[in-house]
Amino acid sequence: MGLLSKKDLKLITDPLADNNPVTIQVLGICSALAITAELEASIVMSVAVLFVLGIGNVVISLMRNIIPSKIRIIVQLIVVATLVIIVDLVLKAYAYQLSKTLSVFVGLIITNCIIMGRFEAFALANGPWKSFLDGIGNAFGYGLLLIIVGFFRELLGSGTLLGFEVLGNPIDKTGVYAFRYENNGFMLLAPMALITVGIIIWIQRSRNTALIED
Repeated sequence: MGLLSKKDLKLITDPLADNNPVTIQVLGICSALAITAELEASIVMSVAVLFVLGIGNVVISLMRNIIPSKIRIIVQLIVVATLVIIVDLVLKAYAYQLSKTLSVFVGLIITNCIIMGRFEAFALANGPWKSFLDGIGNAFGYGLLLIIVGFFRELLGSGTLLGFEVLGNPIDKTGVYAFRYENNGFMLLAPMALITVGIIIWIQRSRNTALIED
């Protein structure tokens, strides 16, 4: 028998598509709109949520039988806040400029409804191993959405990916390229992030509906 049973594997794969926390459950939209103008910021936020949700789920699961129900939300907030502080300090120590770019959005991981939702819906009712798999599965699903949005916004808005020129060097200061594509500044604004997320949600839900009908 492998390390992961079919049920365990489903905890990881379901949030990537069929039960994605952003496209299906419509959670964590704020950060998807706020920090996806650059692919690098999207990746770092995804890794941060992966760390916080994976470790946090395990901690809450280990404490589930000793947490009084009346203060469980407070305990959950303390756990996630501690993990977010660790992430913030690591970013400031090793990627200071990026930490300034993300600024308050790292702190807002504390109130990310995906994290609090998984604590409540899963970690409080399941063992550490399953809770860990659920945490990283939902974090991967969230991160996948952020990276897709960040990819298209940076590419079409700045002509770069991770800061490197992809579409070539603009032939003038307006961002026009030799093949006549011009950087779309609108892609770097929050409304375009909302439109991009909306398109992905539409595609995902259409796919799910088609699978159900088949």
